[in-house]
Amino acid sequence: MSKSQGPHLLPVATPARTRAAVAELLRPQRKLALTAFAVTVGSTAVGLLTQPLLGRIVDLAADRGSVDAITTTAALLVAVAVAQGVSAGFGLSLISRLGETTLARLRERFVERALGLPLERVERAGAGDLTARVTADVSLVAEAVRNALPELARSLLTIFLTLGAMALLDWRFLLAALLAVPVQVATARWYVARAVPLYAEQRVAAGAQQQQLLDTVAGRSTVRAFRLEREHGERVAERSSSVVALTMRGVRLVLGFYSRLHIAEYIGLAAVLFTGYWLVRQGSASVGTATAAALYFHSLFTPVNAALVLLDDAQSATAGLARLVGVTDEPTAQEKGHAADTRDRRFEVTVRGLQHAYRPGHPVLHDIDLTIHHGERVALVGASGAGKTTLARLVAGIQPPTAGTVLVDGVPPTELSRDAARRTVALVTQEAHVFAGPLADDLRLAEPDATDDELRAALDRVDALAWAEALPDGLATVVGDGGHRLTGDRTQALALARLILADPPLVILDEATAEAGSAGARALEKAVARAVDGRTALIVAHRLSQAATADRIVVMDAGRIVETGTHHELRAAGGRYAALWAAWSDTRDTSDSRS
Repeated sequence: MSKSQGPHLLPVATPARTRAAVAELLRPQRKLALTAFAVTVGSTAVGLLTQPLLGRIVDLAADRGSVDAITTTAALLVAVAVAQGVSAGFGLSLISRLGETTLARLRERFVERALGLPLERVERAGAGDLTARVTADVSLVAEAVRNALPELARSLLTIFLTLGAMALLDWRFLLAALLAVPVQVATARWYVARAVPLYAEQRVAAGAQQQQLLDTVAGRSTVRAFRLEREHGERVAERSSSVVALTMRGVRLVLGFYSRLHIAEYIGLAAVLFTGYWLVRQGSASVGTATAAALYFHSLFTPVNAALVLLDDAQSATAGLARLVGVTDEPTAQEKGHAADTRDRRFEVTVRGLQHAYRPGHPVLHDIDLTIHHGERVALVGASGAGKTTLARLVAGIQPPTAGTVLVDGVPPTELSRDAARRTVALVTQEAHVFAGPLADDLRLAEPDATDDELRAALDRVDALAWAEALPDGLATVVGDGGHRLTGDRTQALALARLILADPPLVILDEATAEAGSAGARALEKAVARAVDGRTALIVAHRLSQAATADRIVVMDAGRIVETGTHHELRAAGGRYAALWAAWSDTRDTSDSRS
C-alpha cells in the first residue's frame, strides 16, 4: 500500500510495503545473499582473534614468557590480519554485487512503471516530483547501497560477535558492556522518531523546490513578458528557504545524536575497565584477559557508532526508497486493456456527449459530438484555449474524459493494452524529442526490427533522407544531447518518419508543424500529408494552410464545436473559420493552399 502525499503528488509507499518490495527484489538473489553473509561472518570471526592474541602477549610479558612464545603469538596476529583482509574484501565484493543487482532491478522497475503512468497522472503531480524521485531519490538509495549497506552489514556482525567473544572471556564483561545499550537504544529511538518524518518532509520540499525551478525556467519568456520576475524569484526563494530550514533541523538532530552516543561509550568503557580491575583483584581473570575485554569493548566504538550513524543515511535512503516504491506500485495505463488486431480493420473514431474538466467545476469541453470516418483527415482549428489539444488527447487515449464516450473502432482508447495502443494510435506533438544516440537507433524506437532500407524509405517519404544522409556519419550520426543537434523542422520530420515506421491506422497530430517556423513549415505540411496518407487522422492545425487541405475542418471555440465542413464550405459560410482565415492569410502567402 501507498499513502497519498496530497491531492496531486505521486504516492509514497508505507514502511511495510517498502520492506515487502525490498524482499521481492532480494528473493531472486537468495544464494548470493547467503554466501555474502557466510563469508562476512567468517571474516568478522577471524578478526576477533586479534584481542585475545594481544591479551596473550600482555600475559607473556607480565610473566616474562619466552621470546619464542611472543614471536609465535605475533606471527599469529599477522596471519589473522591477512586472513581477515582477504575474506573481508571478498565478502564486501559479494555484498556490493548483491546491492548493485538489487538497485539495478529497482531502477528498471521504476523506469518501466514511470513510463507506463498515465500522462495526466504525471502532469497533475508535476514534472518536479517525478524528476526529484528519478534523480535525488535514486542517488540517495544508490549511495546507501554502495557505502552504507556493506558497512552496516559488517558493523552489525562485528557488534554481535564481539559481544559473544566478551561473554566467552567472562560473562561479567558482557554485563558491563551492556550497560551502554540502554543509552544507545534510547538514542536510536529518539533519533529515528525525529529523522523519519524529517527526511520524508525534506524529500517533499526538495520536489516542490525543483518543480518551482522547472516552472520558472521553462516559463521564463512568459515571466519576463508579464514582469513577474520578482514574484517567481520570491517563490523560488521561499521553496529554497524551506529546504534550507529542514536541512538545518537535520544538522541539529545529528549533533544531538552524536552527543548521546559519546555518553554511552564512556559509561560502557568505564564499566568494563572497572569489571576487569575487580576480576583481576579477585584472581578470576588475568591482566591479559582484562586487556582483551577492554580492547573488545573499545573495538565496538567504531561498529556501534557506524551502525547508529548509518541510521542517518538509512533513514534518508528509506525515505527515498519509499518514494520510489510508491511509483513502482502505481497502476499503469497499460495494465488494463483490450488486445487489438489492426489487420483489415476500418478504424473510425466516435465521440459522443464528450465533456472534460481538469479541475472540478472548470470544464474545458462541452458536449462534443464528432465522428471521424476511416481514412478521413479532420483538422481542428480555433483560437488558443478553444479545447483542441484536450480533444486530441482524449481521442489519443492519454486520459479518460470526465463524461461522455470516446471510441476507436468501438473501444475506448484508454482501455487498449500497451501493444494494442501502440499498434492502433500514434500521437505526434510539437514537442518531439530527439533521443541521444545514432539517428538510426532513434528511428528504430518506432520499429525495432526495421532494416536500413526501411529507415531510408521512411525518411524519404517525409523528404528527410537527403539531409539525414548528409550528416557526418549518415544514419549512424549521433544526435540529441552530446551529439549533432537537429533543427526544429528536422526534429519534426524525424517524428513523422517514426510515425511511418510504426504504421498505426489512427494518427493524432497536435500542432506538429508549429515549431518549424515559416521556412520549413510548408515542407513539413507536405511531409505530414504523406505520413498520414491512407490513415485516419485528427490534426490540430497551427497553420490554417494545413487545415485547408484536410478532408474536413472542425472549428472549436470555448470548448465547443461551432462549425464543421470543408475549407470552401466554411469560407463561403462567412462564419468563425472565414474570419480566422481572413486574419491569418492577410500576412501570409497562401498561394499553395486552397483559395
